[in-house]
Amino acid sequence: MAAPAAAKCDTVTSPDPQAWAQALTFSCQLTLDMPLPGFRIADLIHLQTRSVVNTHWRVGADVPLRVNGKLIGQGEFEVVGDHLAVRLTELVGAER
Repeated sequence: MAAPAAAKCDTVTSPDPQAWAQALTFSCQLTLDMPLPGFRIADLIHLQTRSVVNTHWRVGADVPLRVNGKLIGQGEFEVVGDHLAVRLTELVGAER
């Protein structure tokens, strides 16, 4: 049986910036996933205003970032002034 032929790869050119102009104005939803293993219905029922939920996540641990539900990377929480921020630590598919 003959080996499959190697695919020819042409040089990829950068897309025309004008082609992306309209898409750059679209909104999207960025979410952070923080799974809480062991969280039970009983815990949910007992939640009240000002309740504190222990996440068991280590400070500096990466949390998944998603855009419109699709995983795009990892980030970690950081305090910037009096705001909670997220520092991007890894992009999915990015070479290291």
